[in-house]
Amino acid sequence: MENPFKQINMPLQEVPQELKARVMSDIAMAKLVMEIAELFSYNLSYVIEHTMKNRKS
Repeated sequence: MENPFKQINMPLQEVPQELKARVMSDIAMAKLVMEIAELFSYNLSYVIEHTMKNRKS
């Protein structure tokens, strides 16, 4: 088994454009899914804060 820390001082290698495009596409899709999920879920901190303010009034 090789020591992975020996590769730390090695120069960076260029990543193929196809791989870069695929990774960026996957990240964009994950961000979109997270934003859509946020639209359909409760913001619990807002709900608790709003409830506490209404109880005081």
